[in-house]
Amino acid sequence: METLVVSTGVIALAEIGDKTQLLALLLAVRFKKPLPIVAGILCATVFNHGLAGALGAWITTIVSPQVLRWVLGFSFIAMAAWTLIPDEIEEEETRVARHLGVFGATLVTFFLAEMGDKTQLATVAMAASNASPLLVVVGTTLGMLLADVPVVIVGEKFGARIPMRAVHTVAAGVFLLLGLATLAGVGKHLGF
Repeated sequence: METLVVSTGVIALAEIGDKTQLLALLLAVRFKKPLPIVAGILCATVFNHGLAGALGAWITTIVSPQVLRWVLGFSFIAMAAWTLIPDEIEEEETRVARHLGVFGATLVTFFLAEMGDKTQLATVAMAASNASPLLVVVGTTLGMLLADVPVVIVGEKFGARIPMRAVHTVAAGVFLLLGLATLAGVGKHLGF
């Protein structure tokens, strides 16, 4: 259960202000159809984070636990630094919407925007350091939904009221603590 809670919380915090959350806001403002947008986010995240979880689980079969601990520890610390850098959304990520409809546009743009994103890489890292990659994927998907669905439903007004710098600082702190705990070998007590 700790794995589910930690992976949900880490990703929910990391997603706030992320380019995929900005994409959710842009799609919500542009189309004003929350159900197909939320469905597209869910499907894209399950597929993307499912692949990330599988990659994380596979990594454990080719890397020794000692090397993996160091790589994961430094990866979490790098994600802490990356979280402090604000994301911007690129316009071409939303141009697809004209041809695929709201659900299709959300599915494709979210999947592509999430490729190589810090939340996807965090999913890989957490899955690699956990005995239950499936729980990690479920948790990271829930975290994405916790951060993105309110933005889709409430739209522009929601984003303006969140102190983004503070949220990014807290998320960076969580990643830093996970990295240090992993390097110190106490990550197993946190579910990682």
